[in-house]
Amino acid sequence: MGDARLERLDCIPAFETKFEDKALMDTAEQLSVLQINVGKRCNLACKHCHVEAGPNRTEVMSREVMEACLRLLDENSFETVDITGGAPELNPHFRWFVGECAKRCSHVIVRTNLIILLEEGYTDLPGFYRDHRVNVVCSLPHYTAKSTDRMRGDQVFRRSIEAIKRLNAVGYGKDPGLVLNLVHNPGGAFLPPSQTAMEAEYKEHLLREYGVVFNHLFTITNNPIGRFGAFLERSGNLEDYMLKLHGAFNAGTLEGMMCRFQVSVGWDGRLYNCDFNQAADVPAAGGATIFDWTGKPIAKHKIRFGKHCYACTAGQGSSCGGATERV
Repeated sequence: MGDARLERLDCIPAFETKFEDKALMDTAEQLSVLQINVGKRCNLACKHCHVEAGPNRTEVMSREVMEACLRLLDENSFETVDITGGAPELNPHFRWFVGECAKRCSHVIVRTNLIILLEEGYTDLPGFYRDHRVNVVCSLPHYTAKSTDRMRGDQVFRRSIEAIKRLNAVGYGKDPGLVLNLVHNPGGAFLPPSQTAMEAEYKEHLLREYGVVFNHLFTITNNPIGRFGAFLERSGNLEDYMLKLHGAFNAGTLEGMMCRFQVSVGWDGRLYNCDFNQAADVPAAGGATIFDWTGKPIAKHKIRFGKHCYACTAGQGSSCGGATERV
């Protein structure tokens, strides 16, 4: 399994060949992050979306699967619950689920596209997030309207700034306990710049031009799967992009790869080593589901890789939490 477009590229060696320390091909003894994709439905259809979320997607996590996630959380010492989508807020059980996760874990992340916070029926969410002390991670591919709208749609940047202002108004980015992080994605087939430098640019520009603040910026390399992978193939740039990622391989990122420390739960309960593996249909070893893991200790296990993993190890590295390079 995996993205067939990438696996056909004979010029790119299998990712497994990059490991001198074979121990890094296993998960850590203790997983720290439970990442949960509660559905692929979204009010946007962004060009770089690796899960190909959009308004016409019907995949939505059931309450039964959510309850199994809560059992797994009860039985293990996860430090973080990371709730994603699609637009996770569109799941009909979203508020209940966030509340239950917050009772069990002090660090709950919700990944929002920002625009949903302006939609009818969702405008209360900044206050809801504040009340549950949720760590909010927001997609804002660039600090200019032209670049962001090119990737995410007309007027998305303007509306994103309005949503950030609403989050700022309830304390996000200002109160030390209300963390607001932004995510930068490159606008094309190239690597992101230095995360530290880009964060400084974002903070200076967004404060000066719009009066908004945030805590940290995560730079995430566009993964050559999903909608972005299809674009690369259509434009004849897939092989060149993969050669670029392979050429920029950084062994210093292997130790911090997110797949070593987390399990990713799909909307239907299937388990993966990370969100990108989920999008590429590379399930965790044994094809386990969330129901197979409840009621027993989580064992250290082999991570499954594909050629899309080069995106996570190019340059400074890339993960759902930004750069991964160990320096």
